[in-house]
Amino acid sequence: MRKPSTLAMILAGGRVDELGVLTHYRPKSAVPFGGFARVIDFPLSNLLHSRIERIAILSQYRSYSLINHIGTGSAWDMIGRYRGISILPPFKDYENPHWYRGSADAVYQNLDFVRYHDPAEILVLSGDHVYRMDYRRMIQYHKQQQADLTAAFIHVPVNEASRFGIAEIEEGSDEGGRLLSYEEKPARPRGQWASLTVLCFKPHVLYEMLAANQEQDSGSYEFGRDIIPMMMERGCRVFGYKFRGYWGYTRTIDEYWQTSMDLLGPNPRIDMEAWGLRTNLEHRAIRDCQPLIVGKSGVLDNSMAYNGVTIEGEAHNSILFPGVRIEAGAVVRDSVLFFNTVVRRDARIDRVVCDVNSSFGVDSRVGRTDGAISVIGWNNQVPAGMRIGAGCTIYPRIDGDHWPVAGLADGEVLQ
Repeated sequence: MRKPSTLAMILAGGRVDELGVLTHYRPKSAVPFGGFARVIDFPLSNLLHSRIERIAILSQYRSYSLINHIGTGSAWDMIGRYRGISILPPFKDYENPHWYRGSADAVYQNLDFVRYHDPAEILVLSGDHVYRMDYRRMIQYHKQQQADLTAAFIHVPVNEASRFGIAEIEEGSDEGGRLLSYEEKPARPRGQWASLTVLCFKPHVLYEMLAANQEQDSGSYEFGRDIIPMMMERGCRVFGYKFRGYWGYTRTIDEYWQTSMDLLGPNPRIDMEAWGLRTNLEHRAIRDCQPLIVGKSGVLDNSMAYNGVTIEGEAHNSILFPGVRIEAGAVVRDSVLFFNTVVRRDARIDRVVCDVNSSFGVDSRVGRTDGAISVIGWNNQVPAGMRIGAGCTIYPRIDGDHWPVAGLADGEVLQ
């Protein structure tokens, strides 16, 4: 059995404020997606299909749900003599008094692990993007160019460029080219190629750059903000690899909702079956759920509903996870309902993302068909008859006597 030459390191431990209550108790990479999976399943499945079988996951924030989901790694066939998934939580010791201070620092603190595996190339990936990619093609391009770093980029509209790390890539090849400039979230972008945080390094160059970043002690330890610009300033061979497939960003509630909606329709932009998406079906006992039940009065229209869902009411343009129950007379539209959510009779749910173990009371109204996305944190019981407007945020586990009798107007927050 051939020992793998590539070590993949997935940055999966952080949370983002923009996802709000969805990341109160889990890292962003462990947010449920697609009716049964988690966001991190996409890079893990990409690695599986790329035959990259030695993986480290760098976790920090509220890691339990991520650790529980990864399990032994068997769901992605990552058990064997030369393959496996290692979860690397932060630590302190007599030399290091810090938790992970950024993406580059997280890798730096685990260089003993990296050196132990002695890889020919190191692939650093974000754990919170939705896409399909064969990393072998990028690695081949990296080797052909004798690059110190090859980073994957996707072309974005000018009006969106300021939200990402943006590069100018030398013209002349459809596959990629040398980076001419790189800026992290520039106010006035010079290019339109946005970073996917898919980075392929020569190991010895990465070691040098990480050490230099530590020596600078600037307080910033990020690949995009610090390592890539440093490499360009020092004349390293930094190349951009042009990715032209689908890329779903899940950093904000609106982006998460839109990426979820891209699963629907007669020609969905995301086809999880065609992509060969793998997940851990033992997590939350998904594999043991009863088959989907649509009752005599039930309607399931342009929606995804996994095993364990019961529909006696109506679901339109929605994503329903195992354990969701929609009672007779209830209507759910343009929504994403996580595990074990119950919609009681005659309730109306529009443009809502609801976390696990929540319920909507009889005749309640949440969201609006033409409004912003409302988000319900986990373990909430929306009272019967409650009215909640568009763009509202409900924090997890609101006590029964804290729900306002008058309901919530558009954009209000209940915590």
